[in-house]
Amino acid sequence: METQKSLSPLATSLILLLGLIWGGTFPAARVVLQELGPLTIVGHRTFWAALLLWGFVALRRVQIPRSPRIWVALGVMGVLNNVMPFSLTFWAQQHIEASLTAILNGATAIFGVLMAAIFLSDERLTLRKLAGIATGFLGVATVIGLEHLRAFDLRSAGQLAVLGAALCYALAGVWARKHLAEVPLSVAAAGMLTAAACVMLPTAWMTEGAPTFVLSPTTLALLAYIAIPGTGLAFLLYYKVLSLAGSGNLLLVTLVVPVVAIILSTLFLGETLTPNAFAGFGLLALGLAILDGRILRRLALRV
Repeated sequence: METQKSLSPLATSLILLLGLIWGGTFPAARVVLQELGPLTIVGHRTFWAALLLWGFVALRRVQIPRSPRIWVALGVMGVLNNVMPFSLTFWAQQHIEASLTAILNGATAIFGVLMAAIFLSDERLTLRKLAGIATGFLGVATVIGLEHLRAFDLRSAGQLAVLGAALCYALAGVWARKHLAEVPLSVAAAGMLTAAACVMLPTAWMTEGAPTFVLSPTTLALLAYIAIPGTGLAFLLYYKVLSLAGSGNLLLVTLVVPVVAIILSTLFLGETLTPNAFAGFGLLALGLAILDGRILRRLALRV
């Protein structure tokens, strides 16, 4: 199990930048969905981001693995980490607010700890982790609300789809730990996005029609934002933060993303959330803070 690293000013700045970039993708996707189908957006997102990352790999002259086993593992990673969660999230955003999507996406970290404990021998469920997971899931339940599960509709399905995406991300993290640990991070990101694009481009064409660039300037700009900084650059930042600050500190990104999405969605989309959503986000944030452990350690030192 990795020991949590201290946060340098550079790592803190990159975490905030990553949270700003990812937080902006949720309201951006809500706008793009007015002209494009969710699968077509995923096709664009994965294709252009893959091109950017392969350019980075070539520029840095990173060695590309030749083992068929590695490429099969990258293919599975592309499905788990890109095809399924991106598709579920964009489909969900047709039926729920961008800010609500970002809040529910925060369950990724909760699922991640749980899946790691189930599938990885070096990760154990301590009492602190159990408390964090329980608090986080209570937050998710509060966000969704029991009334939406009793009267199941497309809004309920959208919220559950985002949770399904969060579970996919968590399983992808486990898969990467087990099968891609020796692959350079930039190659892993480029490879999985390439695999995802190979799946999504024909799938989107068959289900939503041939791709078109006859779109409004706003849609084109936001689509470019989702694919280039929102995916390609974001993965490079993610792995940089991982190397500087460790996986434990990456939990902090999960707290920044919903805040950014809520602010942007309120300002530019006129979205409003229910008190349940804010209360649930508070509980989810508390669960993440418990998993992080830093606040608890500081409180213990003061006692």
